[in-house]
Amino acid sequence: MVKILALFFFLQEEAVDKVKEVIEEDIWGNIEKFLAYKIGFGDNDNGISFTVGHIILVIVAFILTSVILKWVRVLLTRKMEGDDKLKFVSVFKFIKYIVYIVVILATMSASGINITVLLTASAALFVGLGLALQEIFQDVIGGILIMVDKSLTAGDIIEMDGRVGRVFEIKLRTTRALTRDDKVIIIPNHKFITDTIYNYTQNHKTTRELVKVGVAYGSDTRKVEKILLKCVDDHKEILKHPKPFVLFENFGDSSLDFGVYFFVRDSFVDPRIKSSIRFAIDDRFRESGITIPFPQRDVHVFNPTQTHFSIPKKGNNPNTELAND
Repeated sequence: MVKILALFFFLQEEAVDKVKEVIEEDIWGNIEKFLAYKIGFGDNDNGISFTVGHIILVIVAFILTSVILKWVRVLLTRKMEGDDKLKFVSVFKFIKYIVYIVVILATMSASGINITVLLTASAALFVGLGLALQEIFQDVIGGILIMVDKSLTAGDIIEMDGRVGRVFEIKLRTTRALTRDDKVIIIPNHKFITDTIYNYTQNHKTTRELVKVGVAYGSDTRKVEKILLKCVDDHKEILKHPKPFVLFENFGDSSLDFGVYFFVRDSFVDPRIKSSIRFAIDDRFRESGITIPFPQRDVHVFNPTQTHFSIPKKGNNPNTELAND
């Protein structure tokens, strides 16, 4: 019985040793060979080579960086409001790409890969991409500046190149606005840096608007003022405070020029408000006998004295004919 047990333990030890040998030499050996498998480009001096292990290391570094960046983003945005959070996330995406590039290059360099060759070989490519994507980079920088200094926010009413629109979305590269014709315009963000943009609602939502009108010479100017104020006072969409006012602006060529100034809460719809006021002004002027004149011009016709010249005939001496005359 003792011999049988001794034989059993001996065989067990042999089996364990055999399994260890298989694991160490076959399985782990194959894994080491797989991780050490080299992939190279170019010759030895000017080329770049790396192993499968390097690739796995870069992937692990990329995953860890993603997890850390996600944790940082959550930590920084947990107390931000909705709009600020969206803006920060857009900027953070751009920063994230830069961090990825730096981490990957640092990991490759730390693991023994000669990245100098890689950077040198891709320098011309980077220059070409930089020139080709110059405007895109300007758009991204413009988007970051807009989000940081808050010079533009969703809901602002802007005017660019004669077009008025209400901003409804600000992204890292472009800004989208809805025009009064219910059309969407996509504005590259670098336009907000290089061009002049009118922001109607930068300070506050209330804006001052103007309707101009001319009346015939001889009209009662005080009566005109009262009618204009009455027209805007009766309009529901015009604010009572600040109060509307009228200016006698000029003695025009054909008319006495007036302007009625008023304040509205939403300048996006001011063309409709102005149209309604013009209808009211026309009706009240007709009722009061006040005329809006046509443009007038005085045309003076002059008849200059005609001058006669004698044309010399062929072969005659011009000087002789002039002397005879």
